Amino acid sequence: MIEHKRTGPLDLITWGISRVTMWLPLFIVSIIFLEVVLRYVFQSPTIWVNETSLWVAGMVYLTAGLYSMQQRSHIRIFILYDLAPRWLRRVFDVISTICVCIFAFAVIWGAFDDAVGKFMTWERFGTKFDPPIPATLYPLILITMFLLAIQSVSNLIYDWNTDQGERQHIEDLGDLLQDIGADHIDARPTGSTEDHPMDEPTDHGQK
Repeated sequence: MIEHKRTGPLDLITWGISRVTMWLPLFIVSIIFLEVVLRYVFQSPTIWVNETSLWVAGMVYLTAGLYSMQQRSHIRIFILYDLAPRWLRRVFDVISTICVCIFAFAVIWGAFDDAVGKFMTWERFGTKFDPPIPATLYPLILITMFLLAIQSVSNLIYDWNTDQGERQHIEDLGDLLQDIGADHIDARPTGSTEDHPMDEPTDHGQK
C-alpha cells in the first residue's frame, strides 16, 4: 500500500492517531492469547480480557474510518469517476463531502446529550469487570465524527486542483515498481519487432 501524503494540517492529527491505534490489534491478540493460556493451561481464566478486547476494538474501529478518509481509501466507483470530466468529478467530490458533513452533524446532534450524560455519570459496562466502555466510546464517536467531517473538507480543498482518479493509482504503482528496482520488466509495446538478445534463435547443432 502506498500511503497518501499529508495534504493539510489535520492530517498530522489523523496520522498521530493512526500511528497509535495501528498497534492496538496486536494488543488485542496478545491479551486473547493470554486468556487462552490462562484458561485452558492453568485453569485460571480472567474477568477482564473479553471486555478489554471489546473496548479497544471499538476504538480501533472508530479511528480506522478517520484514517481511511485521509487516505482516500473509502468506497468509490472508479469506473464512473474516471469517465466523468474534470468539472463533474468536482461535483462528485462536493456532493460526497456534503453527505459526510450532514451525516456527522446528524450523529453529533442526535447523540450529544446521551454521550455527555454517559461521560458525566461515568457509565460502566455492567459486568463483573465493569469497565467504563459507554462513558468513553460514546464521546469518542462524537469526536471522531467531528474530525471526519473536517477531514473530508480538508481533502476537498486539496483535491480541488488534483486528479484523484484511477490513473493516479496507476502512476503510483509505476513509481512503486521503479522504487523497488523492477528494471527487468520488458516495457516494449505489444507487437514490437525490435531485436532483443533473448529473442535470437540458438542452433545447438552448430559451433
